[in-house]
Amino acid sequence: MLPNFLLTKAYGLENLSEVESASIYVFNHNNSLEALMVPALLMYHLGGSTISFVIDWMYGKVPILGSLMNMIDPVYVYRKRSTLSWIEAIRPPAPSLNTIERCAQKLLAGRSIGIFPEGTRNRNPAILVKGKSGVGHIALQSGAPVVPVGIDFNSRITKGKIPVIGKTIVRIGRPIIFRQQSAAYRSLMPSVSGCNRQLAERNQMAAEATHEIMLCLAGLSGKQYCEPFPRNRLSFS
Repeated sequence: MLPNFLLTKAYGLENLSEVESASIYVFNHNNSLEALMVPALLMYHLGGSTISFVIDWMYGKVPILGSLMNMIDPVYVYRKRSTLSWIEAIRPPAPSLNTIERCAQKLLAGRSIGIFPEGTRNRNPAILVKGKSGVGHIALQSGAPVVPVGIDFNSRITKGKIPVIGKTIVRIGRPIIFRQQSAAYRSLMPSVSGCNRQLAERNQMAAEATHEIMLCLAGLSGKQYCEPFPRNRLSFS
């Protein structure tokens, strides 16, 4: 927490008190340092409650850093290859359940999760990267509230650039509840006769939820979200 005490100013901390159950905390992503500082800040203000972040598997194999990552019981994602051959050589087998199912399981068991839906560090000072729809699937499948957390920097405001390290502004929004959408999503269980249609409908609902989440992040981070509202182009005879 020491870097946070020196470098970070948080707004909207009162919104954390509105969350009474396991939640999905979503963040925009600018640089590497914030991925350690901002989660620590949130867990500190949540009284030490752990947030299991969705992160690439290779970070769990880096000495020291991996030990820190494992303390938060992360949800590891296994899609990417490590650029370090010695880490790739010790890649563990991927779990049988996909990332969405594992996140939903944690939420239903009472553990909050954290996600950077842009999926990569985005140093563009003005525009957010298109959000990955996985966060929408997780929110709708679990029914958990989504807490948007915008990360901003003084230097982005004054100089138009993202710093490697600098004065950080964290803005916490009010929880987003997808109650009706979640009920509709979970009612669309795949069946033999209508599997493709139901899958397409679930994907569409997840894309719409993701779009709403990213718009909230845009308002909190000071960036714009320029992606169009998702439209379902699939048709079935």
